[in-house]
Amino acid sequence: MNHPAELALHKYMNDAAKGKSSMSKETMDRVAADIIDALARQFGERKPKDFKLRMSNVGRPTCQLWFEKNKPEAAQPKAGNFVMNMMLGDIVEAVFKGILTEAGVEYDDSDNVTLTLSDGTEINGTYDLVIDDAVDDVKSASDWSYRHKFDSYETLSNGDGFGYIGQLAGYAKASGKRAGGWWVVNKSNGKFKYVPATGIDIDKEVNHIEETVQTVQANEFKRCFEPEEEFFYKKPTGNFVLNKNCTFCDFKNACWPNLIEAPQVKSKAQYPKLVQYVELLEEYKNG
Repeated sequence: MNHPAELALHKYMNDAAKGKSSMSKETMDRVAADIIDALARQFGERKPKDFKLRMSNVGRPTCQLWFEKNKPEAAQPKAGNFVMNMMLGDIVEAVFKGILTEAGVEYDDSDNVTLTLSDGTEINGTYDLVIDDAVDDVKSASDWSYRHKFDSYETLSNGDGFGYIGQLAGYAKASGKRAGGWWVVNKSNGKFKYVPATGIDIDKEVNHIEETVQTVQANEFKRCFEPEEEFFYKKPTGNFVLNKNCTFCDFKNACWPNLIEAPQVKSKAQYPKLVQYVELLEEYKNG
């Protein structure tokens, strides 16, 4: 286990599975209130907002931020399950905090903070919670992300397209507290774990935030990631695929107009996996 609180949480959940634990009405009321707030936020009227840098986006790639600022209409339409997925994340956070309370884990609840940069720019945000004077974030994750992206701080840092590390560092710097890590809940099976931000360099991350702000203010577009050469059984195919950091970007089609999603060209499987090709040799384009 990576956090002292994990033992108390697992004991509480194991007792719950045996019908030997309870949750106070006060805690249930607070969880319910948080979920009601989330319902109002996710299902209420959504008015277009002017672009603004905030803790939740300042760690993202600058090319994505350029699109958010200059061409928000170029984003891929949200799928019908988008709001449900966001709502599940809100519910997970609310219930997880309730479990922390009932497990006897002392924590300070979410709070608004402001990070003031060297040029006077202010970046606002709201962290999730603080345990032992360390800022933590609560994340819900798919089974793949839980097992791979959130396997460790190192695996997260190798593919942090959502900017979670910069976000946590900003919260820590703005609040004057330590950067703790991430409480991650697997949406597929309910498992949870703590991923400590071991090795995080707060000053380095804040410097990166400074650079991001300067780039956004300069308003010059430059792609952040290059395509990756495709290999099949360790041999190059001659094709290039979308960089893994771009996989979940809403603007990938606008950034790469020739992007093609197609079955893996060399695969002989009955149902080959789909691959996002940035450059596809002519011989493969027509099947």
